[in-house]
Amino acid sequence: MDPSAGNDGTTSAGRRFLIVSAGMGSGHAAVAAELTRRLTAAGHTAAGLDVLRLLPPGVGRGVREFYRVAVCHVPAVYAAVYAVFLRPGKGPRPGNGPLAALAEKRFLRLVDEWRPDVIVPVFHLAAQLTGRLRARGSLTVPSAVVITDFAVHRQWLHPGNDLNLCLTPGIAREVRGSAGRSAVVSGPLVARRFRAPADAGDWTDTLGGTGRGPVLISTGAWGAGNHVLETARVIADAGFLPVVLCGRNNRLRSRVSGTPGVPALGWVTDMPGLLTASRALVDNAAGQTALEALAAGLPVIGYRPIPGHGKDGVRRMAEEGLTAHATGPRSLIRALDEVTVPGPVRERRAAEARRLFGADALPHLEDLAGA
Repeated sequence: MDPSAGNDGTTSAGRRFLIVSAGMGSGHAAVAAELTRRLTAAGHTAAGLDVLRLLPPGVGRGVREFYRVAVCHVPAVYAAVYAVFLRPGKGPRPGNGPLAALAEKRFLRLVDEWRPDVIVPVFHLAAQLTGRLRARGSLTVPSAVVITDFAVHRQWLHPGNDLNLCLTPGIAREVRGSAGRSAVVSGPLVARRFRAPADAGDWTDTLGGTGRGPVLISTGAWGAGNHVLETARVIADAGFLPVVLCGRNNRLRSRVSGTPGVPALGWVTDMPGLLTASRALVDNAAGQTALEALAAGLPVIGYRPIPGHGKDGVRRMAEEGLTAHATGPRSLIRALDEVTVPGPVRERRAAEARRLFGADALPHLEDLAGA
């Protein structure tokens, strides 16, 4: 249900939740979809909204394209943007408040038409939008921010928002100290099909059973990462089959496909099966793919992350005990040796992953709706 398309005002037996995401990659959309599923399964009504579509014509598309090009092709530019606008820390620095202001009038009109009980931003620009409006008293509906990143940069946090839902207890403590508002542990919003036993048969046939097995190299929906082939060579030298996930980046897939012995996959719909057929995931962004792998029981190794939130997120996931963080080729091979065979390292990370998925966002949102 999209409130921008209009609504007849009817309600379900439960509460009404407006989820505000953004069409940046696919991770935020996956979080919004899973949250919608959980809310509707509990008898509530949920609608989704893309905050970039609330901006003046062309602005949202421009923001998305600038971010994609910077991350994929000019990482030094994104590193600079992150350092100036997003990096955590005190001191006066510019933010994306002026950008959020461009969406305020249309957003308030939609809220007035749809009349939600709670607004749930799952993207940092949306969190700035609701926080600004709540702080001024222009928005009377409570807002609960689902922080999807392990790297909680400053644009996620606005003291006007009522509640922050965080991935881990450590992140919740950090957010409470930084934002001065309530923060609770909600765990990741990952589709339940990743936690159910998956059939790996087709993937096993496709990838073959030689060597030490497939190791996935994740580049996200946009196929970001400038060191994919170097990473693949390190993995191959350790006796594994490197399988590159190119997302929707056809240029990257074409380039990788020219390398013998390195399968290059485009957009994969059966990710649970592929994860089940693999031995490990080598990740560069600490995003939704890494969380899906952990949900499926697949060990994750952070390696050569993209700058900014990717670098900070990979480091934070390792600090939380969920993943390994390999800082060079030898470190990557050592991590693969540790997590792809039964042993204390693999068991410890699996236990941390189980704890990670023990929390749930739904009760916190229901409590806020009923407050």
